[in-house]
Amino acid sequence: MTRRMAETTSMAVIVAEKGGIKALNEVKASLGWRVVHTWVGDDPCGDGNLPPCSGVTCSVVGDYRVVTDLEVHAVLIAGPFPVAVTNLLDLTRLDLHNNKLTGPIPPQIGRLKRLRILGNPQGACNSTGASLPTSTSKPFLLLPAELGSLKKLWDVGNNRWVGTIKQLISIDGCFPALRNLYLNNNYLTDGIPEPLANLTNLESRKYLSYNKLSGEIPSEVARLPRLTSLHLDHNQFAGRIPEAFYKHPFLKEMYIEGNTFREGVNPIGLHGFLEITGSELLI
Repeated sequence: MTRRMAETTSMAVIVAEKGGIKALNEVKASLGWRVVHTWVGDDPCGDGNLPPCSGVTCSVVGDYRVVTDLEVHAVLIAGPFPVAVTNLLDLTRLDLHNNKLTGPIPPQIGRLKRLRILGNPQGACNSTGASLPTSTSKPFLLLPAELGSLKKLWDVGNNRWVGTIKQLISIDGCFPALRNLYLNNNYLTDGIPEPLANLTNLESRKYLSYNKLSGEIPSEVARLPRLTSLHLDHNQFAGRIPEAFYKHPFLKEMYIEGNTFREGVNPIGLHGFLEITGSELLI
């Protein structure tokens, strides 16, 4: 490679991809975010002596730097979800928590094929992902089913959603890489759908606490092979807990308080003693 070609390649690498610049400018124009007054210069990834834009992290892809991480939280952003964010096609992490965004998450979020983390790092479960609003924010509508088509998504974190779990997992083969299911502290209604058992990559924990979920717990969910912790507390569940949960080889914690389960149904774990007989189980 000649010196001239090397210099040209080097110059290309330090330039932000034009689509990312356009998308961030659209976000800024649509919401007037308080934080974006610091977004100066032509390159959101840093231009010459200017640092990267606040909350923007970039990575080198090919000959350009692209936006892979957008973290804009606790700046009282108000208004609809910025659809322009879905034009950041290389985004792997999104953090919009502690704001006052309203309205539904647009189905265009399904365009973010590289998105891996969508959760709340400051939520009750301390997820390490990106996030949507927390308890200080107005609730979002439930994210569209298109989110389930994102094959690299592995953490949805803590978010303020309304809707049903059935809506969220309505696409066949949805969430193939999802590891943690953090749906606590939301406004979810209806019950736990049996197809939730198809999310076989779920690891360790499933948090459904503090919603308005109702009905009985389907025994099919006990087929999740890696389940170690199940939080059902503070909902409107009823009936009995299927025996399969008590026989699960790895389930060490099951929180059930704050529901209307039948008398004799007990939790699992250090927070309560397991005192249950075969007659008290749903078989």
